[in-house]
Amino acid sequence: MDDKTIMTTILNNVKGVCDLMMHGRIESCTTNVNNVFDSTLDDMLCMQKDIYDKMMQKGWYTAEQVEQQKIQQTKQKYCCQ
Repeated sequence: MDDKTIMTTILNNVKGVCDLMMHGRIESCTTNVNNVFDSTLDDMLCMQKDIYDKMMQKGWYTAEQVEQQKIQQTKQKYCCQ
């Protein structure tokens, strides 16, 4: 397995954990549990950003700039449905 595949797998797993932490944060019923989910979510989001940054440095993950006109077109397309 190559490095890109490994990093992509790690990124996908971290995204899944972030989703779990977010739902735990939303649905927790006590302050202590809520605080743990909140803190863990912050940590995982930082980890996710670090992974994105490393992948971008290697050229394995690219984010492209979208023209403002395309953003407006998409916004108009979905705002009135």
